[in-house]
Amino acid sequence: MVEIKGLEKFAPKDFPGFIASTVFLPGCNFRCPYCHNSDLVLRPETYATIPMDFFLAYLDSRKGWLEGVCVSGGEPLLEPGLEELLSVIKERDLLVKLDTNGSFPDRLQELIQAKLVDWIAMDIKAPPERYQEVTRSAVKAEDIERSSELIRASGLNYLFRTTVVPGLVGADDIMKISLGLSGSKNFQIQQFSPPNAMDEAYRLVKPFGREEVHHMAELARPYFAEIRIEGV
Repeated sequence: MVEIKGLEKFAPKDFPGFIASTVFLPGCNFRCPYCHNSDLVLRPETYATIPMDFFLAYLDSRKGWLEGVCVSGGEPLLEPGLEELLSVIKERDLLVKLDTNGSFPDRLQELIQAKLVDWIAMDIKAPPERYQEVTRSAVKAEDIERSSELIRASGLNYLFRTTVVPGLVGADDIMKISLGLSGSKNFQIQQFSPPNAMDEAYRLVKPFGREEVHHMAELARPYFAEIRIEGV
């Protein structure tokens, strides 16, 4: 069974439009220098594991009030027991939103086909040619592109989102990402948060200003049905 390392009982921003909770699963195959969940990725053993019995009792105690659960990380698709976790959530007639980095398209396809997810948020870290540089990992750009196509063709509600970071991911990248995802439903531009960045050097980086982030949103707007901004 999956180890749950965090539970946010009321997480309105994580599952738009629904009364939801968020569970956090440990580990990630990316090493994005600006990642704000670095302890969850690098040192998951420092977090207490929430017993499954406790989690299920929590869900049952919120019956009739809770509408959905967001499963986040880390990278949830790393977890071999993820299907079991999603199944027990779905058995309680709750919606499931999955947060993923899109690097495991085969597993993602299996979850979609099994009808274990209702909503998907996929992080688009960079244009394809810059993925390994930005994520500091050996990810294959074709896996990212396949995941995005699976999501767009799934018929599910979905959101693509990109974190903008001065000196790493900026306006030129947003334009390239927008062109690649042209015609998609929702795209969210996220402000990066320096204090807990995985790479200590990024804790000293000043985030883009409000006007700069809104300018990037306007660059992306013609390519998506809806544009959102988070953290500004």
